Amino acid sequence: MSAQPRMPTESGTPDHFQYLHPVMKRNYGQWAWHERPRPGVLHHVSRTGDQVWTVRAGTQRQMDVHTIRKLCDIADKYADGYVRFTIRSNIEFMVADEAKVKPLIEALTKEGFPIGGTGNSVSMISHTQGWLHCDIPGTDASGVVKSLMDVLHQEFINENMPNRVKITTSCCQINCGGQGDIAINVQHTKPPKINHDLVANLCERPSVVARCPVAAIRPAMVNGRPSLEVDERKCICCGACYPPCPPMQINDPEHSKIAIWVGGKNSNARSKPSLHKLVAAGIPNNPPRWPEAAAVVKKILAVYKQDAHAWERMGEWVERIGWPRFFELTELPFTKFHVDNWRGARASLNTSAHVRF
Repeated sequence: MSAQPRMPTESGTPDHFQYLHPVMKRNYGQWAWHERPRPGVLHHVSRTGDQVWTVRAGTQRQMDVHTIRKLCDIADKYADGYVRFTIRSNIEFMVADEAKVKPLIEALTKEGFPIGGTGNSVSMISHTQGWLHCDIPGTDASGVVKSLMDVLHQEFINENMPNRVKITTSCCQINCGGQGDIAINVQHTKPPKINHDLVANLCERPSVVARCPVAAIRPAMVNGRPSLEVDERKCICCGACYPPCPPMQINDPEHSKIAIWVGGKNSNARSKPSLHKLVAAGIPNNPPRWPEAAAVVKKILAVYKQDAHAWERMGEWVERIGWPRFFELTELPFTKFHVDNWRGARASLNTSAHVRF
């Protein structure tokens, strides 16, 4: 009986072994030690004596095809043709010959790709889709990232922080950007404005009602036409209703702001994972350079670099000195909105399959 071809698996991640550098594939699970010869370069040594060098460069997450081809041409010419992207949109080139490291760095630097993001540095900022792909953005996450990384370039190419710093941005309040040492998220402050003349023609009302996480939306008849209404006492201004129903406009040039959160952590290293906490709100959503948001992030990083102990992550540093001291050092105003005393989740969040009003 002849062998049957293997059917493709359309779920899960592809087999990564086929993309590994031959030296990495041959020594999988056999690495003895590693070091960082300089910021942006990793050196791994196997128990077999094989060695591999990894050069990490920063990129913009949303790249055009010409930039991707440029990076692939550099990989083919200087790096044995093997590249990979990290979860934070850095690109890494692997070589098995130390002599190839310097020409590779020179080629990347010449084309404008900074080398760094390793060790105790500010790595590339992970971010959501923003205006280019997302259907719900209140700001452009990738634009905020570009502006911030221009300001923080020296912290990317050097390793001068007490520990690594991971920054995230999110273009909406639902925050698929995730937790970070510093997180920059949009902050809608007013419920959506509804254009009742368009709802019946553009919106599937049951889908809009079901999408609200706090059951604040319900069907309504307005001027004799089917529409929707919002219970503003429940509404958390998240904007989840806008994508399935554009007439429920949530973005506002005056009332959509930027908020900055501090202390998030996903790993278990040295301390347990933690949720970030709000430290600055009402920052102007001011494209294309977002100078006000950049100034707050720079201030937090400067104080953290000066005051934290070696190897303390941002949240661990704040936990040691206390939040009052954090606000004193960073000179950020403390308001009533920073008091974490909300206890209404069990009563107001839509936690069952049945929509309640």
